[in-house]
Amino acid sequence: MAQDTNFYYSFLVLPPEQRRAIVAVWRFCRAVDDAVDETRDADPAGEVARWRTELAQCFDGSTPRTDEGRALQPFIGRFHLPRDAFEALIDGVEMDLRTVRYQTFADLREYCLRVASAVGLISVEIFGYRNPRTRQYAIDLGVALQLTNILRDVPEDLARGRVYIPLEDFARCGCREEDLQAEAARAGGGVRSDAVKRLLAFEAERAREYYARAAAALPAEDARRLVAAQIMGAIYRAILDRIERAGYDVFSSRVRVPRPRRALIAARTFLGSLLRRA
Repeated sequence: MAQDTNFYYSFLVLPPEQRRAIVAVWRFCRAVDDAVDETRDADPAGEVARWRTELAQCFDGSTPRTDEGRALQPFIGRFHLPRDAFEALIDGVEMDLRTVRYQTFADLREYCLRVASAVGLISVEIFGYRNPRTRQYAIDLGVALQLTNILRDVPEDLARGRVYIPLEDFARCGCREEDLQAEAARAGGGVRSDAVKRLLAFEAERAREYYARAAAALPAEDARRLVAAQIMGAIYRAILDRIERAGYDVFSSRVRVPRPRRALIAARTFLGSLLRRA
């Protein structure tokens, strides 16, 4: 796995078998997501259908056709990976074929549950847990991570003709899609539109609410097992911090946390988990 991914440092703290499993899950899920966003295939719907078939082969004991499927299959029984979560992910990716605007946050949350929380529910089966509330932690953290992605990726999504920020939030903040387009077209010197700042600040606050929900849901007895997820959350909160410090300028350049900073966040989070255990 490339060190440039935000998940790299969280996976390093896992025991070898868990690390191999989570990397296999990550690569499979990434390939499914790329079926819509990165494929050059003229039939993205057909590509999504092919991944549904691949998933069925992984779970039904047939021989998968892709490298990602073959790598994933041995871990399905070993960690009791939930088929319905993988299916939810594919459903979420398929939503991108037909939905390019979301009227309400309730609509967007359903998308987040499918493309992000579903992956969290798969991951916690690999990490291990005792308290069923850990599943709620995975759900809320998944929403928080996806909301952070949406905020960071506003210009890229606009270029693809998509706006994930709910239309009701535009109305609430007195902002128009044209205001976002203007900032994306100018892309330099900071955000000039107060309406755009209000909108993006509103979305950032919602993401922080879900990080707080996740933290409140995390059972103490499972915290050490979930240190990889906590590292992931800490790195994404750092992205959110940087977006806020930049005055919500996600248009001039892609907001990133430098690799040394990610390593430091991972180390601090891991050590913190050890101290809490002690």
